[in-house]
Amino acid sequence: MTVIRIGTRGSTLAMAQTTTVACQLESKTGVETEIIPISTQGDRSTESLSTIGGQGVFANALREALLAGECDVVVHSLKDLPTANVPGLTIAAVPKRADERDVLCARDELTLDTLPAGARVGTGSPRRQAQLRSRRPDLEVVDIRGNIDSRLDKVTNGELDAVILAAAGLARAGRAAAITEYLGISGWPTAPGQGALAIEVRDGDEKLVKVLDHKPSRTKTEAERYVLALLDAGCSAPLGAHAVIDDGLLFLDARVYALDGSRYLTSSHALYVNDVEDPAREAAQRVADELLSQGAGDLTGARA
Repeated sequence: MTVIRIGTRGSTLAMAQTTTVACQLESKTGVETEIIPISTQGDRSTESLSTIGGQGVFANALREALLAGECDVVVHSLKDLPTANVPGLTIAAVPKRADERDVLCARDELTLDTLPAGARVGTGSPRRQAQLRSRRPDLEVVDIRGNIDSRLDKVTNGELDAVILAAAGLARAGRAAAITEYLGISGWPTAPGQGALAIEVRDGDEKLVKVLDHKPSRTKTEAERYVLALLDAGCSAPLGAHAVIDDGLLFLDARVYALDGSRYLTSSHALYVNDVEDPAREAAQRVADELLSQGAGDLTGARA
């Protein structure tokens, strides 16, 4: 293969992410790459994600193009990728993960604690909406869609007082200067896989991008995403998860919220990576079992 065709959404952020992947691939392998922009339903629609089918609407068109042979590789934001496997496709690489934290971008350098009562805060994520309602029930939470620039514009023009976004996305899009507060993971767990990219190929083509795979990032994000899958919840569910590997130990925490922010359930487990065959799945199973025993199914719609 003389040129590797890389499919991606056409948004500014997606193009920036894919350009980085293309440059890394060219640098490490010497191959030539071509970026193929692909339009998705999520990009064309202005309806809420819950209405049009959740975050998976961003991935479907890319996967269809990959299966149809219109490209050789596709790049996803891992947090937007459904957990179910697609026959004929495989995630061949998870590059080193970027900052997984959420951030606040507010007017007048405000933070989440200093926003005045009644301030309007925008986000399209049910998890972030639940977290906002849990931590600051006196705020007005506004369901919004759009790319990074259009969301930040809503703050600049006074339509909103603040928006919640992902630190990694802002950094990749060159808009990190808009951040007024980084939200700590311990009190504000983020979406499974947030901050990471997933590089997907057709079965048998793993060698095209395997050089970009970062094993610790893959293990941590797999653990987080397994919790989502085991709870039988969609990737827009009000669930935050965070995994770290320290001195051979995989630590996994997860928190499931009621949509109205009135309550949440938590679970944390740790195990030695070398003690089990599949540490990510084993840790996730322990966390998911505990959450389900606490009643998480009532919050996520999971089967008991």
